Amino acid sequence: MRPSRRHPLRPRAPALPLLVFLAAAVAPLPAAAVGVNWGFAASHPLPAAQVVRDLLLPNSVPRVRLSAASPDALSALAGTRIAVTVGVPNELLRPLASSRKAAAAWVHDNVTRYASGVLFEFIAVGDDPFLLNHGQQFQPFVVRAAANIQRALDSAKLSSKMKVVVPCSSDAYQNTSTLPSKAYFRPDVNKTMVELLPFLANHSSPFMVELNPILSLQQKKNISLDYYLFQLMSRPISDGHNKYDNYFDASIDALVTALTKAGFNDMGIIVGRAGWPTDGAVNATSAIAQSFMTGLVNHLARKSGTPLRPKFVPTETYLYSLLDEDQHSISSGSYDRHYGIFTFDGQAKYHVNLGQGPMALKNALDVDYLPLKWCVVDNNKDLSNVSSSFSAACSNADCTALSSGGSCAGLGWPGNVSFAFNSYYQQHDQSEESCSFNGLGLITTVDPSVDNCLFALAIRASAATASFHPTFAVLWILVSVCIYSLV
Repeated sequence: MRPSRRHPLRPRAPALPLLVFLAAAVAPLPAAAVGVNWGFAASHPLPAAQVVRDLLLPNSVPRVRLSAASPDALSALAGTRIAVTVGVPNELLRPLASSRKAAAAWVHDNVTRYASGVLFEFIAVGDDPFLLNHGQQFQPFVVRAAANIQRALDSAKLSSKMKVVVPCSSDAYQNTSTLPSKAYFRPDVNKTMVELLPFLANHSSPFMVELNPILSLQQKKNISLDYYLFQLMSRPISDGHNKYDNYFDASIDALVTALTKAGFNDMGIIVGRAGWPTDGAVNATSAIAQSFMTGLVNHLARKSGTPLRPKFVPTETYLYSLLDEDQHSISSGSYDRHYGIFTFDGQAKYHVNLGQGPMALKNALDVDYLPLKWCVVDNNKDLSNVSSSFSAACSNADCTALSSGGSCAGLGWPGNVSFAFNSYYQQHDQSEESCSFNGLGLITTVDPSVDNCLFALAIRASAATASFHPTFAVLWILVSVCIYSLV
């Protein structure tokens, strides 16, 4: 049962502007091809069966994109008729590119095994492998991995039921200009694109793009927040004869321009990621996230298209993301762990139409929380050396809410130390030794949350619900190849 306290980790959103509230209340049904991303980088994830039973099905989510091939998630999705895109983590690109047997084993274990009950649509090879931060780490393996998976699908007679796509971060084609007509693929990805685009075209696969609007907002200081939230602008951005009053259309047309310059002007497009975080940065709040998501869903439903592709709507658009993930990489920003429409324990942060219409989102039920205990700093101890314990806790837990603009940024010292201690304590299942910190930690049954800053209370995790980790997938590949070779 849920504990009788205000919701753990749920930020209290500021009062929503009246126009935003009304837009949410009368939102039309989403475009038929709207879905959600479901990631597994959480220390204490909800059981996959509960996610499907309590969140996806009651909220009429029509399609889901899995960040990786989680056996629990795939088993839970079997028989639901929810369309599924399954991801291949970057860590698997090298082994899949190097071995057709590895690709065949991966397809056998993660697709063929579930194909009779799971409605697969796409295999997404890589997780933003072209992201500028990655450099050349994954690029050499992307196309070969995709080609080997395609061959494996062909051999398994599954290629007519699903397509192979490669997620591409928007920074692969955006330049310093805000004008879509000036966009082009980054020079360092051109060689890969020369191989990837013909591969996609030959198999009638769309181009999957990943959008990161808050990062764009942070980088382009001269563009207003309204531009990202689909709000009416008195001065739209002019690009020749075309005018842009929102980030989404401009991003799509920038990609269209880059594809056209590469010789693939008619290639289909799907949006693999579009969302807004609720914590960890300035402008990362539930109210702003609701405004963005509502604007996006309504914009897609109107099917008005873009200046370069009138009446065109991306074949599919996946909202990012279903749940918060406290172990997600924060290479782009601390907000990367707070994209969930729902908190890590399945409680809605704001309203967005996932398919349920104007009705409120249904939350996860009967969540199995750990006892009402928290770890805080013992103010009766000598705290002159507490900084090292604070750093150690944050490096092994989640302190992103303490970031500038975050919900706990105003805690001050030593409240921020208590927050770090408790995050570490909860991630380690409230074990007594995880609140030691050289004698500076103290276990309390009094909720230390302050105003909007909520101290975590974890849910009970077991081996069956442990988060998926790419390292295990790599080991699985190696073992599967050995077994597959013997068959």
